[in-house]
Parts: sequence; structure tokens; C-alpha cells
Amino acid sequence: MHRTGFTQYLFVAGLLSLCLSTAAGAVWPNDEDAAFIRQHFDKSEHRIAMRDGAHLHTVVYTPRDTSQVYPILLIRTPYSAGPYGPGEYKVKDLNWYINLVREGYSFAFQDVRGRYLSEGTWENMTPHIADKRDSTDVDESSDTYDTIDWLVQNVPGNNGRVGLLGISYRGFYAAAGIADAHPALKAVSPQGPMSDIYFDDFHHCGAFSLTYFGGYPTFGTHRPAPTDKAWWTGIKWDAPAWDPYERYIRFGAVADEGQRYMPDNFLWQQTVEHPDYDEFWQARNILPHLRDVTPAVMTVGGLFDAEDLYGGFNVYKAIERQNPPETTNILVQGPWFHGGWSRDEGRSLGHVYFGEGNSTFYQEELEVPFFNYHLKDEGTWDLAEATIFNTGVNQWRRFDTWPPAAAPTKRLYLDRDGGLSFAAPGGAGFAEYLSDPSRPVPFVATSLRGGNRSYVVEDQRFASRRPDVAVFQTDPLDEPLALAGPVVARLYVSTSQTDADWIVKLIDVYPDDHPSFPHEPDERLGGYQQMVRFEAMRGRYRNSYSEPEPFEPHQVTEVAVTLQDVCHTFQPGHRVMVHVQSTLFPLVDRNPQVYVDNIYKADPATFVKAVHRVFCSRAHASHLEVGVLDD
Repeated sequence: MHRTGFTQYLFVAGLLSLCLSTAAGAVWPNDEDAAFIRQHFDKSEHRIAMRDGAHLHTVVYTPRDTSQVYPILLIRTPYSAGPYGPGEYKVKDLNWYINLVREGYSFAFQDVRGRYLSEGTWENMTPHIADKRDSTDVDESSDTYDTIDWLVQNVPGNNGRVGLLGISYRGFYAAAGIADAHPALKAVSPQGPMSDIYFDDFHHCGAFSLTYFGGYPTFGTHRPAPTDKAWWTGIKWDAPAWDPYERYIRFGAVADEGQRYMPDNFLWQQTVEHPDYDEFWQARNILPHLRDVTPAVMTVGGLFDAEDLYGGFNVYKAIERQNPPETTNILVQGPWFHGGWSRDEGRSLGHVYFGEGNSTFYQEELEVPFFNYHLKDEGTWDLAEATIFNTGVNQWRRFDTWPPAAAPTKRLYLDRDGGLSFAAPGGAGFAEYLSDPSRPVPFVATSLRGGNRSYVVEDQRFASRRPDVAVFQTDPLDEPLALAGPVVARLYVSTSQTDADWIVKLIDVYPDDHPSFPHEPDERLGGYQQMVRFEAMRGRYRNSYSEPEPFEPHQVTEVAVTLQDVCHTFQPGHRVMVHVQSTLFPLVDRNPQVYVDNIYKADPATFVKAVHRVFCSRAHASHLEVGVLDD
């Protein structure tokens, strides 16, 4: 809710495994940074008592220069605060914040409850207890509070101020620490945060992300006792590991496959037994509890985050909606994959180029000033409410509201003949396709070897050529079209059966003479269909995520698909394209297309083909609601 005047900052520039490791291909931080950390920091390890008596293992790094006092930056993690033991330094994670390291901060890394060397029982996305009655009512907010209370009293040479940050799951712990914050907590930065596990990572609007199946051992296995080593084992596949499409197409009922591969996995059992957004999942949503916020908050995300795009936008929006205007709450979204702002240069993703220096700009001009101002009283406050990278033209922009007030909502209508325009259709008509669960549309053109974070900008020509994908596109644009803010597809559809998924893609079609990008001078990009945004909606949840309902066969029904926010300019000569389809495999598990109570338990023998229609008529005008920048 920090307000500044609307200006444009012309800085023309440039799946699960990313939660656990650095991104391949990052060219910094370098050996010099690693040496700096070892030379300038002392390390100590502590068992910090929580209010219920559980001890959380915490590793603290303090600057050896004692001529001044330092703020503390706290990072709470389920992925190990190690390496443990004297002389073993957490170089990798400190390197992610190397600019803050060089600015002069103490750092504290903590194993959360039930993970590695901390006591207690592990629970995914620990439910927040809003009304704590006694010392047995503990959650991530109380653990953060008790940890900060110990740190400011016991870490030598601290200035009494603490910052909280983290990427991905660590970002959830940062967001959870905002609620009922300790008075010493002055600045928080949830980065690519998980916020609601029914919409982040494992699900897309009620549809299960089948590619996350292999990650369940990490999150659904209780350790026998505190340990400094990983206690889970990965799945031993009996189908081709190099081709997830082929592997998962062989699955029987998904619930049975889970029982076969990981019979004792508690998270998998919870997933299967709670297919709807019931009280179990609702309790794991941190967003409603981001009220009465006292620290300054800067939420960071990647516009091409394949894991937690939802959390990056919705943590910011929840704080904005639930707190008074004077609350310092700002948003940063750049041209990054999940965590790319700290793990990669941000110059490109796959074949798409964004320019040079994007991550350096964020670290030096946004992250360091944010923490320095609130934790050190250094600098002046001139950060915008929203600093967003405009893809398509590769420019950083500053907005005084998000979504931008200068981007009124307009309707982009689908035409029965495959057109797409801002003119409403007349008469009657529809687009039709046959969806066959036995031959689902893949979400990438080729097999995934070891995961692929760049599918979010993948060339979509492979899908455009399939008969089970409805394709709509504009004529080549005469002038730039800049979209900013949420994108919502309001579809009027029917199905010959009783259930269906609806997947919508927003695509930038390059002209035939599009030049190669500098990072791949030999790659021909004429006609490239770059995915800008997509989302999947499980149709049974069109009216309520907690109370699913079947479709009436052949009855026109409205389905709204929220694609999350964009900031993208379609250049002159480019086309805007939209895909509507009903499979995206194996990123999204298959819908049997006949209504069953629990899709996880559906026998593939019962899966059926279905004819789906997308109506494009005066009475039922399917369209996308988009914010169009008027400058």
C-alpha cells in the first residue's frame, strides 16, 4: 500500500527440484563470494526453545567485524539449515542473498518443526491458530515469534531489528511469520511463496498436478528422529523415468498408484481423501490471516513461475485487501522462473530473451534498499507500490497500484471461426472438439528429462495443430497491445458428458520474419507461439471448490478460469492467440469426463471421450477479461 506517482522506469533489459537446489546454468554467485562468506562470518548452532518446550535447531552466521551492530535476517526452512558442525558453511543459500551478505547482516537459518535437527512433528503448511489460548497452541507464527525473541536477546552485536525472507516453501514460512508479528520484526519478503496448497504447486484450480507425484516422499514422510540427513527415499519407478508422459499414461487409478509406490505417505493419503477444497485444505491457507500487518512487506515473484505463481500475487493482494492504506506492502514481479531472481541472471528462459541484468537490478535496486531502509535506517524510501517487468518489450515499470488503474478491463472475444477481437460476436455459433483421455494433449512438445521449468514459455505450435485444441487468434496487430493485471477467461461451454477440465492459454504469436534473440543467434523464431500465461480449471468446481457438481450434458454452462496476472506487450506484427482444451498431460491429471465422487479413485477403464463446445455467440459470448494499459 505504499503509494508513489505513476511513472515508467525504463530499465530496458533483459518443478519441484527448484525448491531443493539451485538453478542449473546460474553464473553467479562465484568462488569469490563463497570465499567472502567464509572469511567474514562466524558460525554458531543453537537449540531454541519454543513456548511448548520443543527445541528448533538454528544456525547463526554473524559478521566478524564487531565495530558496528547488525540486523538479523531469519530464514526458516524445511530443507535443512545445514551443513551442520563447526567450519561447515551454508555457502549456497547465503550466495542467494550475496548482496545482503556484503551489506552487513547477521543470518539465522532454522529447521522448522519436525525437519532435520528440530524437534516436534512435521506438518505441511501448518494451519494458523488465530486465537491462541495457551502454550500448547503453536503454529508457524508463534514459532517465528519465539525464535525472533531469542535472537534479539542472544545474538551478539544485533541492533534489535529482524527481517524475515525465503523462497518457495521458505516463502510460506516468511508469510506465516507476518501474522501476529514480534515487535522486532520490521521487514518481511515472501518470495515465490506457497500460500494455499490447494492452488499452489500441487493443484491448479482443483485439478491435481500429476507431475508432482514424485515429490511426495519429500513432503509426506515422517522421520523417525531428529537427523542431519535426508530420511526419505525417492520413488523407484517401474516405467520410463525419462518420459513422464509415457510413465503416467500407464497409471491405473491414481489412488492405487500412490498406494503402490508410497503406501505410508501421509501427504498422499491426505490428498486422496480430500479431493475437494474442504476444511482440511482451507485450514492450510495463510492468506486470510494476513491482517493487522505491522512489518513492511515486499512480496517477490516470477512472471514465469511454474510452481507458485498464485502465491506471489495473492500474498500481496491479501495484505492489500485486509489492511489499512498506511501498511507498507509492495510487489515485485520479474521475468523469472521459480526463484530465478536469486539463482539466475534473469536474461532468458528457454528460447525467450528478456535482456541483461534483470536479477542484478532487483537485488541492488529493490531487495537491498528494502531491507536497508527498514532494518538499518539507510537510504530514502522511493520504491514503487508495484515494480513489474513488462515482457514483450523487456522494460521494468513502476505502478502506484496493482492492478494498474491505467489498465481498464476490456473483453477479448472468441469467434466461432477461430478469430479473436474486442468486437462482440453476433448471431450464433461455437467451436467444438473431441477430448479423448486416452490420448491427452501433452504440456510440452517433447519428453521431459529431469524436469523443465521453461515449459511456461514453450512454443505452442505442437498444440495448435491438434484437433482437440480450440484455437483463436487476432489478425496481426497494427499497434502495441499492452496487457496488465488479472486475466479471466469467461467461457460458455457444454459437454456431451458430465465432467470436464477447461485449460486456457494466452499466447504471443511472433511474425514470420521475427529475428533471433541474442542469447540464441542461430535459433529461428519466425512463427513462434510463446505461451504467456495458462491455467487449468476442473469444471466440477466452477461454482464452488468445496461443493463439486456435475455438468448437465449438452447444456450451456458458464465456467470462469482465472489465469493470474500478466504484464505483457504484444508488439505490432504479432498476433494474440488463445487455446481452449481439456487435457494438459501429465502436468494435470486426466479427468474421466464422467462425474465421479473422487477422481483420484477413478478407474481408467471408465474414462470416456467427450465432445466439448465453446460458445461464441451473441447470447453466449465466451471472452477473456484483460486489463489494457492506455499508455
